[in-house]
Amino acid sequence: MDYSVRGNDIFLYQPDFELDDTFDCGQAFRWTKTGEDSYEGFYLNTPLRISIVDRRDRIFRFENTSEQVFLEQWYNYLDLSTDYGELKRRFSEDETLARACKYAGGIRILRQDSWEALSSFIISQNNNIPRIKGIIGRLTEHYGGYPSSQQLADETEESLAFLRSGFRAKYLVDAVAKINSGELDLAEAASLPLEEAEKRLMSIKGVGPKVAMCALLFGMHRTDAFPIDVWMKRALERWYPNGLPDCVKGYEGVAQQYLFHYIRNHPQEDM
Repeated sequence: MDYSVRGNDIFLYQPDFELDDTFDCGQAFRWTKTGEDSYEGFYLNTPLRISIVDRRDRIFRFENTSEQVFLEQWYNYLDLSTDYGELKRRFSEDETLARACKYAGGIRILRQDSWEALSSFIISQNNNIPRIKGIIGRLTEHYGGYPSSQQLADETEESLAFLRSGFRAKYLVDAVAKINSGELDLAEAASLPLEEAEKRLMSIKGVGPKVAMCALLFGMHRTDAFPIDVWMKRALERWYPNGLPDCVKGYEGVAQQYLFHYIRNHPQEDM
C-alpha cells in the first residue's frame, strides 16, 4: 500500500478501486455521491469524504482524516490488504467472469460492522435502494448515529413507526432481542462453517438465505458467502447451471459482486 500524509488529508495510490463500483453496488447504504468523483459516508459513526484526484495514477484523497484513523479504520473497511488484481486475474480464467471483471473492475468488498450490515439488510428486504437509504437515514438521525443493538433494546414494532419501514420493523426488533439476550452471537456465527452460520442467522424472524448471506459477506467478510437474488438466479441459470467454476473457490462472494453488478446493468446482453 502506497500513501502519503499531506496536511489533514491522506492521499492513497490504489489500483483496482473505483468509487462508483464500490459505494453504489448495493453492499452499503450510507454512502452518497457528492460530485462526479467524490462520495461522503460513514463507517459506523466515523465520517469520510473521499475523492479521486488522479484517475490515471489512481490517487484517492481522504479528506480531514488522520493517519491513525486511516490505518485503524479505513484500511480495513476498504479491504486494502486484499489484492483484487490477483483475484480478477484468477476469476478471468472463466470467460463470463472475465467480462464481468472488466466491466466493474473497481469493486471492493467493504468490511462493514456485523450488526450494521445485518440490520441494514433486514431493512433492505423487498425494498429499493433510495427507500432503504431513507429508512436508515431516519434511524441514524433519531439516534444521532448508527445505533447498536443495545441502544435499540427498548424499541418495539410500534415505537419504530417513525422509520416507516413497514413489516421490517418486527424483524429488526427480533434481531435486537436475540443478540441482546445472547441467543445469537454474531462473532461466533462468523466463525462457523458457512451453512451453519447461515442457519444461525436465519433464526431471526424474517431473515432468509439472501439476507443471511449478505450479512455474512458484507458484515463478517465471509468471502465464501454467495447471496442469491433474482439477478443471480438468472446468471446461474444461464451461465453456471452446473455450478460456479473452480477459479472462484473461497471467494464466491467477491465473484458474485462482479457478476451482480454486470448483469444488473446489462440485463439483455449476452456476455
